[in-house]
Amino acid sequence: MDGRSRGRRIVSESGPGSEQAPQLPFPPVVIGIAGASGSGKTTLAAELARDLEGIYFPIDNYYCDLSHLVFSERIKQNFDDPASIESSLLAEHVAALARGEAIERPMYDFSSHTRVLSNTETVRAGRFVLVEGLFSLYYRDLLPLYHLRIYVDTPDDICFERRLRRDTVERGRSPESVQQQYETTVRPSSISFVRPSGVHADLVVDGTAALDWKVEQVIAEMRRRGLFRLPAQL
Repeated sequence: MDGRSRGRRIVSESGPGSEQAPQLPFPPVVIGIAGASGSGKTTLAAELARDLEGIYFPIDNYYCDLSHLVFSERIKQNFDDPASIESSLLAEHVAALARGEAIERPMYDFSSHTRVLSNTETVRAGRFVLVEGLFSLYYRDLLPLYHLRIYVDTPDDICFERRLRRDTVERGRSPESVQQQYETTVRPSSISFVRPSGVHADLVVDGTAALDWKVEQVIAEMRRRGLFRLPAQL
């Protein structure tokens, strides 16, 4: 089985392509993780998903479909604005996962800025669901769904250095284009939307700290809140 059926890709805590998911004896624990671009939120969420054997759930899949625009217009859109995400569908899907239900997550083609309408991913809730993204703590409909809300707080200069390194090394962009985008859309969005959303966090972690220490802080807070319902899980 290659993990695809009728244009669908299957994702569960057992990994992509798993047809069977274990029956959950309780509703999943849903954790929201937010932070500015380059804060380290993605790395933290992915590491927690691995350690907890849970589902890493980035909200980037929910960017709005721009196929109605010509490509020259698509690339002019501000993808650092909360309105660029289909937040109603995102909230609907996170709520379903929080109930232990499977969802059909949209697939997004970042090269063309369009949704892949013929394909979806079947995502089955794991014992833990890690919802990660710029606006994970911004959308009001998401906040009641979280058992724990985490904000990764990292200074702007560090965020920019990380984004510059990533976009020039991994994506082949020029330093000038990265800096222009950062100053035009990324940092203004951070100031207006992302950083203010940190007030909703139950736990703020230092984005410059070692990854192991950040993970330890989150695990300790989860234990304090009684979120490990099966003692043998960790």
